[in-house]
Amino acid sequence: MYLKEYIEKLGNNKVKLFIDMDGVIVDYVVGSAYDFHKRRPLTSSIAKLEEISKMSNVELFILSVARIHQGIEEKDGWLDKYAPFFKKENRNIIAREDKDFLSSYDIKANFFKELEDDDSTLIMIDDDPIVLREIGKANKNVIRLKDTALVD
Repeated sequence: MYLKEYIEKLGNNKVKLFIDMDGVIVDYVVGSAYDFHKRRPLTSSIAKLEEISKMSNVELFILSVARIHQGIEEKDGWLDKYAPFFKKENRNIIAREDKDFLSSYDIKANFFKELEDDDSTLIMIDDDPIVLREIGKANKNVIRLKDTALVD
């Protein structure tokens, strides 16, 4: 698997792996802010991430944006059902309404600007190239990978 091999090449360095939800581990539905719990899990990506979660030097995180507060609860419940190996304390689901309805890429870029540096290798997997570009502008130390890193 590409991602696992990529992480293994980093050696024993501690890796914090941030995963977007929409389009990466859950089927993306355009325009729908509700009924997240009904969305289809991308089971092959989830299975690969679960395998990676067992690597001793890797800590998995969710970094996802919801339009409204209800979306946070729905995404959290979806993770409980389909990907419970993501620890509750590592789920960063941010409501746009709490951030003056900034764009997803601004919210995620700001998240990495504010992230405390602990010498971990930071990796972000997202399906949106604009998000990845903006995260790179905010924090040059983040390794940014498209969701295709989960595809063999």
